Amino acid sequence: MGKTVAEQLPRRVPIERGMMVMVIKLGLATAVRLQDRRARWSFINALIPYEVIYPGLEDHPDHDLLKSISNKDYGYGGMLCLDMETEARAYKLMNLLQNHTQFGLMAVSLGYYETLMSCSGSSTSSEMNEEERALAGISPGLVRMSVGYSGTLEQRWAQFEKALSRLQDSGLLSKN
Repeated sequence: MGKTVAEQLPRRVPIERGMMVMVIKLGLATAVRLQDRRARWSFINALIPYEVIYPGLEDHPDHDLLKSISNKDYGYGGMLCLDMETEARAYKLMNLLQNHTQFGLMAVSLGYYETLMSCSGSSTSSEMNEEERALAGISPGLVRMSVGYSGTLEQRWAQFEKALSRLQDSGLLSKN
C-alpha cells in the first residue's frame, strides 16, 4: 500500500466507535451463519464440480483442529475458497459475481468491509513459481473470497447462487 493510500484509508473506512462495534458484530454474525448454512453447501457442492474449501465443512482437513481451538461463538469465519481448476474458469466466476450479481468485488487484498474475491495464482501468489504454488495447494483457478459486512447473508447467498446457476446454465462449469 502506498503512502498516499495509507494516509487516506482512515478517512474512507468508518472509524466511529459505534460503527466499528456494529461492523464487528456483523462479522461475527456472518461467520456464525456461514457455519449454520450447511444445507446450502450441499447445493453448492452439487452445482460446482470443483472443490469447495471452507474450514467449517467437516471434510476439511483442519476442521477438527480449528474446532478444538476456536471460540464456538465465532464460527469458522467468513473466508472460503473455490478451486475452479483453471484461471479462465476462476475469472468467469468472479466476473459474474462482480458484474452481474453484485456479490462482491475482485481485489488483490481481501482486507476490507465489502465482500472481496481474488484468484490467488495470478495475484497474491503470482511471485511463486508453478511448483511452489502446487506445493502450497494453490491451483491456477483458486478463488478466495472474504464475505464482507455489507448486505445480509441472505442477499449474498442469493447473489452467489444466481451466479452459479448462470454458470451452470451456460455450460461454463463443465470440466469438458
